[in-house]
Amino acid sequence: MTTLTPDVSDSTLWTAVCPLDALVPERGAAALLENPGGAPVQVALFRLLDDEVRAVQQLDPYSGANVMSRGIVGTRGGEPTVAGPVYKQVFALRDGRCLEAGGRTPVDGHGAHLATFPVEVRDGVVHVGLG
Repeated sequence: MTTLTPDVSDSTLWTAVCPLDALVPERGAAALLENPGGAPVQVALFRLLDDEVRAVQQLDPYSGANVMSRGIVGTRGGEPTVAGPVYKQVFALRDGRCLEAGGRTPVDGHGAHLATFPVEVRDGVVHVGLG
């Protein structure tokens, strides 16, 4: 995993992550983003069939492992989702809500939902925002 340096614009730190074409539709990819003044942030990127890209935290709150990019992409009622690869909780990719916990509880104080990050595709390059 490569640490990517952000571009500062407004109050959001935007980091160019990869070309859109490098992301396979309905597959995840992990990226490590530099966070000035804080620890690096691991994100899971998902390119949907319509070329929309979503970014959520890489940390699975139910297993405590950084594995969300290996999750299974799907939909629930038209809502794009990802199922965690360890215990199969289902999360909405738009807002990180846990739609199905499968009877489990998050590990050691982790919230039940995934943090989400803004994504922009500019000139064919995926940018993720922090802040």
